[in-house]
Amino acid sequence: MKKTEQLTDSMFNIMAALTKPRHGYAIMNLIEETTKGAITIGPASMYTIIKKLLKQEWIYLYDGSDSRRKTYLLTEKGRRVLEEEVKIRKLTLQLAETGLKESEE
Repeated sequence: MKKTEQLTDSMFNIMAALTKPRHGYAIMNLIEETTKGAITIGPASMYTIIKKLLKQEWIYLYDGSDSRRKTYLLTEKGRRVLEEEVKIRKLTLQLAETGLKESEE
């Protein structure tokens, strides 16, 4: 497995929300609803991260029908980065779960 730039949790969550076209409020809402309120991302943080993701060419401004709201979507490059990050996070979860099970025995 090749090493990619590791995503912060906020970058990961925003990219995960952008597997479908979404605008800022919908991104924040989806993350909060999916995590049952455990994770919230404020507008200032989110738009700072969106600028970084646009610069990296991991997301792009999606040409949606609602001109009042900017809608974003993962690029192919962004999809590959997210897929790689999911693999890494699964491995680290497995490590933690295994360690917790072993410590109970």
